[in-house]
Amino acid sequence: MNPILLDRPRSASTPHPLDWLTLTAAFEAACLLRCVTSPMTTRRERSAPVHPPQRVEFNREDAAQRLRHLLHQLDVPVTHDRAVGGLRRRYELHRLTVSPAQQPGYAATLHAGWRRGRGELIGGPVRGASGSRQVWRTRLAAGAWRAALLAGGRHIRRHILGIRVTDRDLAAILVRSAALLDAPAILRPGTGCCLVSVPHGPARDRIMRATELGPPSPKS
Repeated sequence: MNPILLDRPRSASTPHPLDWLTLTAAFEAACLLRCVTSPMTTRRERSAPVHPPQRVEFNREDAAQRLRHLLHQLDVPVTHDRAVGGLRRRYELHRLTVSPAQQPGYAATLHAGWRRGRGELIGGPVRGASGSRQVWRTRLAAGAWRAALLAGGRHIRRHILGIRVTDRDLAAILVRSAALLDAPAILRPGTGCCLVSVPHGPARDRIMRATELGPPSPKS
C-alpha cells in the first residue's frame, strides 16, 4: 500500500457557494459516489443524496483520479491509497479518504450539488432560460455520463453501449442526460440494478465526445 497525501488541508465547515463551476464538480462527484455506494431501493426518497462516505473504493485508477480531481476543485483534501491484491489474477484497489474534520463541508457541498444538478436535469428546460444556462445543463449531463462510464458497470455489446447502475435515480438522470446530449437512451430495470444503454453509431459517438476530458491541469 502506498499512501499519498494530496492537497493542502483546509477547513470545510462552510460549503462552497454553488456557482456553475462548483455545481458541475459537486454533481459529478456525487454521481461517481452513487455509482459505487448506493444500493437500488424503491423506499429511498428520490431526491435524497447518498451521504458521502469518509472512504470510497474504486477498482479503476481513472475513476479514483477523477474523483480526486473534483474534490481538489472543491478544496476537499483527500488521501489516496493504492493496494494490490490477488494471486494468479492481480488487481489494484484505489481508496480515497476524507478526514473527519472535512466531512461536514464535504457532505453539505455534495448534497447541494446533487439536489440542484438533479433539478436542472430532471426539471426540463425553463422557458426563457439563458444560453449560458443551457450550456451548463449540457455540462451537467456530460458529467453524469462521465461518472457512469468511469465507475458504473460497463455493458458493451456490438449494438449498444450500456451502463449498469444500482441507483434508480441516477439511471433516470442518465436517460435525461442522454436526451440533452442528443443521444436516445433506453432504461431496462433488472434484478438489483438498471441498465441504461445507447445504440452504437452517432448516439454513442455523441456521448463519448461530450465526456472527453482535455489535458489535466498541472495543479490537478
